[in-house]
Amino acid sequence: MATADVPLYPPLAESASANVCVVGAGIAGLTAAYLLAREGKSVVVLDDGPIAGGESGRTTAHLVNALDDRYFDIEKMHGEKGARLAAGSHTAAVNQIEEIVREESIDCDFERLDGYLFTPPGQPIDILEEERDACHRAGLREVRLVEQMPLPQGKLCPALLFPNQGQFHPVKYLAALAKAIERMGGRIFTRTRAENVADGRTVTVFAHGGHKVTANAVVVATNTPFNDWVTIHTKQAAYRTYVIGAIVARGSVHKALFWDTADPYHYVRLQAFSDKHDVLIVGGEDHKTGQADATGDRFDRLEMWARQLFPVIDFVEFRWSGQIIEPVDSLAFIGRNPGNDNVYIATGDSGNGMTHGTIAGMLISDLIDGRENEWAKLYDPSRTPLRSVREYVRENVNVARQYSDWLTGGDIEDAGNIPHGEGAVIRRGVQKIAAYRDRTGELHEFLARCPHLGCVVHWNATEKTWDCPCHGSRFDPHGKVINGPASTGLSPAEDQEPVTTEPVIGT
Repeated sequence: MATADVPLYPPLAESASANVCVVGAGIAGLTAAYLLAREGKSVVVLDDGPIAGGESGRTTAHLVNALDDRYFDIEKMHGEKGARLAAGSHTAAVNQIEEIVREESIDCDFERLDGYLFTPPGQPIDILEEERDACHRAGLREVRLVEQMPLPQGKLCPALLFPNQGQFHPVKYLAALAKAIERMGGRIFTRTRAENVADGRTVTVFAHGGHKVTANAVVVATNTPFNDWVTIHTKQAAYRTYVIGAIVARGSVHKALFWDTADPYHYVRLQAFSDKHDVLIVGGEDHKTGQADATGDRFDRLEMWARQLFPVIDFVEFRWSGQIIEPVDSLAFIGRNPGNDNVYIATGDSGNGMTHGTIAGMLISDLIDGRENEWAKLYDPSRTPLRSVREYVRENVNVARQYSDWLTGGDIEDAGNIPHGEGAVIRRGVQKIAAYRDRTGELHEFLARCPHLGCVVHWNATEKTWDCPCHGSRFDPHGKVINGPASTGLSPAEDQEPVTTEPVIGT
C-alpha cells in the first residue's frame, strides 16, 4: 500500500511497567491497545520497526467476511456453529473498524463495496454454488450467485456476490490508532526489539539492550509469535504473497473487490491514485516462504493474469510482497498462549489479516478484562486441529524435509562468485555460510542456521533477504531479523576464510 504520515516514537530507553504490554504495532496489537486504553488501562506498545512497519503495512487491506478459505471447508473443520461464528466475527470486525473510523474521525479512505468470488474462465461454477449454500448456513444470507460481475468491456463471468464488504488505507488507519492510544495515556516505543517473555503473576518482556517492561498481561501480536518455539508453529505455515499496482484510467474499472478460486489464487481491489488514474492492486501467486526459485517471475505472472481480465491496464507502477501465516484449519490462533496464564497471542491471519487482527484486538481485550466472548473457543490457540490432521501432517512433513539442506552442497562453491548486492549459501566444511556481498563489494558472512529451530536459510534475490523454509523467519542481508518466529539475527560466521577470486560485478 502507499505510504502515509506515520508518527515517530522513541525506542525504549529505560524499564517500564503497565497493566498491559503489547508487542507489535500492526493491526492486532494496536487494536488491542486501543480498546484496552479506551477502558482506562495503562498500555505500553513495543515494536522493532515503525508503526505498521511489518505485514500490516504490506496488506492490500480487503475488509471482508468472504474468507480466503471456503466456508464449506471451515464448516467441515469447525462444524456449522464454528462457520457461523467465523462469519459473525469477521462481520463484527469490519463493523468495528468502521465504528473506530467514525469515532476517531480517521481519514483512511474507508468505504463499503461489493466483493465477487469467481472461478477461472471456462471452469464450472459448482464450487460457487457449494460456497453459496455454506455461506447461507453460516448466516450470510445476502450472498448470491450473479451471472456477470462488473468487468471491463462487459466480459461474461459468473460470480458469487458478497455485498457490504470494505476497504481502507491500513497505514493511515494504524497511524491514527497510535495517536489515539497516546492521547489516552498509552506509551509507544518503536525501534525496540522484544526478545523474550517470562510469564507469571507479573509478566516481563525483555527487550534488546537490557531494558524490560513488566505488566499484568502481555499481548504478542508480531504476525507469528517469537515467544513460542514449537507448539503454535507446528499448526501453521508461512507463505509469501506477491502484489502489483497497475495504473488504469479513472473509472475504467468498477470499484469492487475480486477474488478467484484458482490455485494459486488471486485477489484484486482498486485504489484512487490521481485525478485521472487509479491503481489496480492485484495480488496472489503465493508459495511457502523460502521454498521457491525465481520469485521475481511471480510479478510477471500476476501481470499476465490481470491483463486477461482487465485489458485496460496501462502499465505496472508498483511491486511488493508480504507474509501470510496459514493455520492448518483456516482460522487464526487468538487467545492465551499454550502453557501461559497471562501471555496472549494473535497469529495465523490466513490471508485475512485486517479482520483477523481486529478480531484479535476485540477478543483479547475481552479475555484480559474477564468478559465472556463466544469466539474464544473457536480461536483458542490450544485447540487441536483433529479435523485437519491431513494438512497438519503434510505441513510438518514438509518442514522435516527442509533439514536435509544440511546434507547438500551450497548454492555456489566460492563466495568470490557472488555479484554485488546479492547473496548465496556456501558450504565450508561442516558449516553452511550465508554470504552477502554489498554494493561496495564488501563480503558479509553469517552462519546459515536459522536461530529459531536450526533450518538452513535461503537467499531471496527478489527481496534481498535470507528466508527460512521451515517456519518463515526472515532476515535482512546483514542478518538482522525482520520476521519471526526467530527473535535474534543470524550469527556472524567464525574463522572466515579469505576470498581468493575477484567478485563478479552485478548489474
